[in-house]
Amino acid sequence: MSAKPGELRIIGGEWRSRKLPVAEVPGLRPTPDRVRETLFNWLQADIAGARCLDLFAGSGALGLEAASRGSREVVMVEADARAQHNLAANIVLLKAQQVQLVRSEALNWLQQPHAPFDVVFLDPPYASQLLVPACELLEAHHLLAPGAKIYLEYPAQHDLPQLPANWQIIRGKKAGQVGYYLAQRKDEA
Repeated sequence: MSAKPGELRIIGGEWRSRKLPVAEVPGLRPTPDRVRETLFNWLQADIAGARCLDLFAGSGALGLEAASRGSREVVMVEADARAQHNLAANIVLLKAQQVQLVRSEALNWLQQPHAPFDVVFLDPPYASQLLVPACELLEAHHLLAPGAKIYLEYPAQHDLPQLPANWQIIRGKKAGQVGYYLAQRKDEA
């Protein structure tokens, strides 16, 4: 039971099977259902009670899925006004009090002080070249909790770029045009 174009479906948790509208924004591509299902299977032991960051929130598919599955707090960062307006409406619709929505450019937001996150979702627009600088800023500004898990989405036809030395890819798959990976931050001795 997939969502139609222009909507996304929450896969599991409190809001399971809820369908939500998605803003029509060029380049906005919600993470496909089967990719999210695999990702949250990978994260099932980590997501309940976690503090999560959905850095390039877009449709909200990843952050709202995390909130539905019991995350303590989800910070969603989105720069596009249309996408942000849609996200705000969906947060109200779901009564998602654990979700905080921030309108900001992702890299600017990362340069501000924030408490560290347990799980981070990095799914920037493919053409943006923002993945590497976002990874570097997460490390440089100490925004990752010990052992944090980092989800990375990247075009399947390309190799994943160089990640911080203390990040280890622990899972990875490809589905159609999507390459998706789960990294874990290894604490330096």
